[in-house]
Amino acid sequence: MLGIDSGGSGVRVAVAHAEALLSGSAETPLTWASATPADVGDRGIDAAGLLGRVLPAAQELLRRAGARRPAAVCVGAAGMASLGDDLRATLPGALAEEFGVRRLALAADAVTGYAGALGQRPGAVVAAGTGLIALGAVPLPDPLAGCAANNRTTAGPSAGGRVPGWRRADGWGHLLGDCGGGAWIGRAGLEAAMRAYDGREGGSEPLLARLEAVFGPAGELPGKLYPRPDRPAVLASFAPEVGRCAAGGDPVAEAVLRDAARHIAEAAAAVCPRPEAGDIATGDITTGDIALTGGLFRMGAPLLTPLRAELAARLPGVPVTEAAGDPLDGALYLAAALAAGELRLPPDAGLLSVITT
Repeated sequence: MLGIDSGGSGVRVAVAHAEALLSGSAETPLTWASATPADVGDRGIDAAGLLGRVLPAAQELLRRAGARRPAAVCVGAAGMASLGDDLRATLPGALAEEFGVRRLALAADAVTGYAGALGQRPGAVVAAGTGLIALGAVPLPDPLAGCAANNRTTAGPSAGGRVPGWRRADGWGHLLGDCGGGAWIGRAGLEAAMRAYDGREGGSEPLLARLEAVFGPAGELPGKLYPRPDRPAVLASFAPEVGRCAAGGDPVAEAVLRDAARHIAEAAAAVCPRPEAGDIATGDITTGDIALTGGLFRMGAPLLTPLRAELAARLPGVPVTEAAGDPLDGALYLAAALAAGELRLPPDAGLLSVITT
C-alpha cells in the first residue's frame, strides 16, 4: 500500500503491507518526509509539483519493500475539498501511468486523520494544531463495490437507521474560525498580554512577561507580526506559553483555555453521530467514540482537564479516546481497506473520492 500525506507542515510518503495494516500488526511502514509543504497556485494545490517530489520517494520505498507496484494508493491533502481540483484532475492518470494504480482514494487530510484515529468506526475526531476541525462519520453498512460516478453516498441507512455520511464543524481558518485551535489560543494570550502592557482590565502580567521573552518589547510586536505571511503559525507558537502560564496558576491564561475547551467541545458535539428516534426505540444508542488528535493536545492538563469536563457535559456517556494514529497512518489504512474491498467510509465529492478501474 502507498500512502501520501500532504499537510501544512510538509509532505510524507509511506509504504506498508495491507495485511499488517488491517490486522493491527506492529509492522513499521517505510517512510519518507519533507518539511516543505506542497505549493498552492491559481489552480489550488499544485499536482505537478507534488508528484515531482513524491513519485521518486514512492519508487524508492517500493524498491526497498520489494514491491513493483502498490495494490492501492491513498492521497490525503490539506485543502483537498476547496483546493484539490488539480489533484483530482491529474493524480489518477499520473499514478496509473507511473505505477499501474487501479484503486485510488483522494481524501481531505481531515478524513485521513479520522481514519488514522478511529479507523472505520462511527464517531468524531477533533484535529487541533495551528487550526482546528472536527469531523464526524457514520460509515456505510456495506463496503464500497466501486466508485459511483458522482462520488455521492447512495447506500441506505446503516444499522440503527442512521444515514451514512460526514459532518464537519469549523476548520474555516484563523480569520473565520478554527476556534480553540493553536492560533486562536495564541492570539487570545497575546491580547491579554497587550492589555497588561496598556494597563487595561483583563490583562495578564505573566503572559506579558512571556510575550517579551519570546518576541521582544511588547510595543514592537505589531510591526513584527502583521507583515508575516505565516501569521497563524506565529500566533500558534504562543499557545504553549499560555499553557505554561495556566499551569502556573495565572487566572487569565486559565480562562483562555477554558474558553478554548468550550469551543472544541462545541465543534465535537456538532459532528458526533447522534441516536435517531428509531435507535432509541430499538435500544441502539451507540454514538461512537470521540478521538483527539494533533499537536495542540500535547499541552496536557491545562487544556485537557477543562476539555474533558466540557465534553462530558455536552456528550454524556460518549467515550473520549486517544487517536490510534496520525493522517499518514490513516492514508495507509484507507489504501489497505480499498485494496481489500473493505472501504466503508462514505464517499463525498469534497472529502473522499474513490477511483477504481
